[in-house]
Amino acid sequence: MTALQTPVDLLQKLIAYPSVSSTSNRKIADEVSDRLESLGFSVEQTCYLDDNQVEKVNLVGKRSPTSPAPHIPGLAYFCHLDVVPVNGWTGPGGDPFNGVIQSDRLYGRGSCDMKGSLVAMMQAAADVHPSEQSGPLWIVCTADEEIGFGGARHLVNHSQAYREIVDHQPLAIIGEPTELSVVHAHKGIIGLQIVSRGRAAHSGTSDGFNANLAMVPMLQTLLELHEVTESDPAYADTRFHPPGLSWNFGVSDGCTAVNVTPGESVAWVSLRPMPEIDGEDLIQQVRERAESLGLIFRRIESGPPLWVDPAAECVQRMCQLAGGEPRTVCYGTDGGEFGNLQNRIVFGPGNIAQAHTTDEWISLEQLRRGVQQYRAVIRRVA
Repeated sequence: MTALQTPVDLLQKLIAYPSVSSTSNRKIADEVSDRLESLGFSVEQTCYLDDNQVEKVNLVGKRSPTSPAPHIPGLAYFCHLDVVPVNGWTGPGGDPFNGVIQSDRLYGRGSCDMKGSLVAMMQAAADVHPSEQSGPLWIVCTADEEIGFGGARHLVNHSQAYREIVDHQPLAIIGEPTELSVVHAHKGIIGLQIVSRGRAAHSGTSDGFNANLAMVPMLQTLLELHEVTESDPAYADTRFHPPGLSWNFGVSDGCTAVNVTPGESVAWVSLRPMPEIDGEDLIQQVRERAESLGLIFRRIESGPPLWVDPAAECVQRMCQLAGGEPRTVCYGTDGGEFGNLQNRIVFGPGNIAQAHTTDEWISLEQLRRGVQQYRAVIRRVA
């Protein structure tokens, strides 16, 4: 079993892979696979082509104990390898894919969300010899978390290694940034698209048909539904902050000149369902209104919420280890896709406020604490 580089060096190396979701994650997946194998893990890779025929890779690494104890379900850690795009990087160094250390922070795209978390878990695994394990340890990396959780869905449907995890029902840690507090629930996300088709032409003629004419009453409906979600307590769950569905919408006709009659207008809606408030009645109203106006309605692939009872043994056990009370968050993770795993929590280094920013960073202290906490979890449950 080979030791890793220092966590900081390894994180800088992983940041250097520009694994934006629109591109293949093959190179970083192979890098992580090689490193896991050097730590004594066997690795399964499952591959697929996304909607743009770009190769994507999921991987599941498993390390069994030298002397397994009976009835120990072990630990499964989940992360994603893709990152969001960078427009106008403002962090030090000028290059989002060159990790720069400044003032106890490591800047770079993916440093917080969530390559830092993966590095912390791999270092923790390196610190624990298989002879110290009593149960299996899995490290799972998915693709496409940032653009609809497609990698997680593919893993659930196509990975034999994932089926083994389900059979064991281990503690499952989704390593998204929580500042190492225990999160037992998060919202999901649903996307809608409404398209109005007209006919583009010079606006000085009568040859065109403005696609916005049918879109305007649709936008009025979207506004009214937004107001309902803000005012009707039936769409609020005070266990979350904010407590509502976060109904959000916008529209674009793509026109860049005032002398063109818009030939197409596209509106979008996003909402954040909660475990007991899914907003499906509102979605149906949008569908019916769109169809009555002759518009095209599409439901975009989305992710479900995650909910584990805060009194559940797995949650309380983690709180005893990490300190603090379990909480909920308003953002989503691909942990919502793993509904056949009973003992899920979200727990990782870094602050979500630094994710997706133009100067994304993780504090070196959070990275150090992440290694310590993950190492303690491995020793406690695996």
